[in-house]
Amino acid sequence: MREIASPQLAQRTTLRLGGTAIAELILDSAEDVARLPRRLRALGGQPVIIGAGSNLLAQDGDLPLVLVRPDFMQGPEVVGEEDGKVLVRVGAAVPLPRLLRFCAGQGLSGLEGLIGIPGTVGGAVAMNAGSFGVETCTKINNIQVASNGEILTATAAALQYAYRSLHIGDKKNDFIVLEATFGLTRAASDGISNCMRHNFFEKKSKQPVTALSAGCVFKNPTPDMPAGKLLDQAGFKGKKLGGMAFSSLHANFMINEGRGSAKAALALLQEAREAVRERFGIKLELEVRIVPCLFP
Repeated sequence: MREIASPQLAQRTTLRLGGTAIAELILDSAEDVARLPRRLRALGGQPVIIGAGSNLLAQDGDLPLVLVRPDFMQGPEVVGEEDGKVLVRVGAAVPLPRLLRFCAGQGLSGLEGLIGIPGTVGGAVAMNAGSFGVETCTKINNIQVASNGEILTATAAALQYAYRSLHIGDKKNDFIVLEATFGLTRAASDGISNCMRHNFFEKKSKQPVTALSAGCVFKNPTPDMPAGKLLDQAGFKGKKLGGMAFSSLHANFMINEGRGSAKAALALLQEAREAVRERFGIKLELEVRIVPCLFP
């Protein structure tokens, strides 16, 4: 197990925000998983699982956090077929774009809608990332997770997933995704690539995919009442505060204009939630994870 003292969250999140954690523990073997609980108890603090940091808003200052980073980089690789699906196994730390390039090259369809989502495979699984009608967990054959120092395999039937969430049995947030095996279908590589290209450019025209952002900050209350529409109608599209802003392309994306702070980001989030609640009677639920947690 590799350990880094006093890691900077601003260097580890796509929002480029956040203060200093107690330590970062990097896991890349079964032995590391077994040693993790004891090391966490020794360090104290709240453990936070982190991949590419694309769905995190870390607070400023000295933080009582211990970052846990699974560094399982194996694959992607084809490992067999089952029930007419080609099985592709990939480590949690593999960037999602790398998996999608592999699928396109191998002529394996099912994940095209995830193009343009930043982060790692583990993060996409843990939050059931989705786009263009595709949800990550619907394509899973099985996943390998760490829980309480043990490595367990959960089949698709054991997964309890919903919009931007994943539970395994009675485990809610007390597991770490180590690898995933997807069940995909064969298709023409050119068709898969063209679909990904179309999806990416459509997303790029509507979302700030190149900005310093954590992705969508609020969950959509309903499919026909997306958070971005509510924020736009409440006057928050393009609204700025202290170097942070809601994107002028898509109101549900908060961006760091290069001089922002977590304090400004949290204040802007709270202001937006209150405005939407007062105008529409809807309490927006966070999609971005705030660490340490400040408000539900």
